[in-house]
Amino acid sequence: MQSLIQKYDVPGPRYTSYPTVPFWDETTFSETAWVQNLKQAVSISNSTTGLSLYIHLPYCESLCTFCGCNKRITRNHGVEEPYIDAVLAEWNLYCDLLPEQPRLAELHLGGGTPSFFAPEQLERLLTGIFERVTPTESPDYGWEGHPNNTTYQHLRVLYHFGFRRVSFGVQDYDPVVQKAIHRLQPFENVQQVTTWARQMGYQSISHDIVFGLPFQTPDSITDTFYKTLMLRPDRIAFYSYAHVPWIKGNGQRGFGDEDLPSGEQKRILYETGRALLEQAGYVEIGIDHFALPHDALFKALQTGTLHRNFMGYTTTQTRVLIGLGTSSIGDVWSAFAQNEKDLDAYLNRVRAGELPLLRGHVLSRQDQFLRRQILNIMCQGETRWTWDGWTEDEWAVLCDRLESFRFDGLIDYNAEGLRVLPEGRPFLRNICMAFDARLNQAQPRTRLFSQTV
Repeated sequence: MQSLIQKYDVPGPRYTSYPTVPFWDETTFSETAWVQNLKQAVSISNSTTGLSLYIHLPYCESLCTFCGCNKRITRNHGVEEPYIDAVLAEWNLYCDLLPEQPRLAELHLGGGTPSFFAPEQLERLLTGIFERVTPTESPDYGWEGHPNNTTYQHLRVLYHFGFRRVSFGVQDYDPVVQKAIHRLQPFENVQQVTTWARQMGYQSISHDIVFGLPFQTPDSITDTFYKTLMLRPDRIAFYSYAHVPWIKGNGQRGFGDEDLPSGEQKRILYETGRALLEQAGYVEIGIDHFALPHDALFKALQTGTLHRNFMGYTTTQTRVLIGLGTSSIGDVWSAFAQNEKDLDAYLNRVRAGELPLLRGHVLSRQDQFLRRQILNIMCQGETRWTWDGWTEDEWAVLCDRLESFRFDGLIDYNAEGLRVLPEGRPFLRNICMAFDARLNQAQPRTRLFSQTV
């Protein structure tokens, strides 16, 4: 296994989309194209699966130096009201465009720090959102909370609107690691919010843990998992720290490269955590995610209904995702669109009555075919295809890329499809890269993505 880890430890995407954002062809994109694709997708899927909505809430009171998210650091809570105003204005722009009232199947509040916002502001946001939607029969609403500033009232307000999932960012409990990443967070705070959420009736509580952080050791991550398992969250997201300072700048340079675990050390951290989770009854769901057998994420894996989009793994099979807020990404299967990443530019464009689109991509027929293959591999560990998906030359190139994985005992494949073997599950990203025509045509690729292993 160690030799395979070294062999496949190369930079690669996490495949929350295909094509991945660095390989979008912006020459194919325009606001008109986005709106046309959106309307068509809504007219097809609104009455069946409904749509998903992601709202980005970018503010944080302090900088966590491991974080690669789009955020604005401030202690001025006067920014809350104008930002909520802008998000609601953007939402109304979309609702005015749509051919019918949207049926909301999935809603997620991410950040930044959603719990930066006062409960009253979140209530105002959600009241405005729900005025223009009809929830589906079994909607799935979730949000991300910071254990240090999530209050009982935050949980209560969101529960009132139908939220039954909450994710708390733990990252690591070791005080040395916490100091290095500027995330000082006592176990007692996590215990308190987890207890509140469980008593209130939240059906799925998730904890985020990151491996590969500065100064982490097998002993320290073992201690983090012992504490986590005491609280027994329904899901655990076990992420690899993505060290990409060339993208995120000095915000990720609060420690030296020499303080980070090496590739081999990092893999030991992952295997240590994974073993503890499996011993405790958690099941690995694709990449990064583990769930207990009673959780809806595990059930979706078992029934073949697991889905993956820009919000990660989800149980909701929607083809329309509208992103609201700065940097948010929308996805209507045949097209992607991303909002302005600069917060001030976002606010100014919405105030001017414009959709705040920064860039996007309209998927070609080949894009959509390859996207389906990659999505199947990421969610089900297998995929099937028909011969009209490949030219003879494309098939020969794909076989050449796949042979290494078959030789190493990671996959089985033939002319009709591919199956990932149990030994291949840690290498899902690498296997998907074999199908990624845009990635394989591009050079160089080394400073676009974090390591896959």
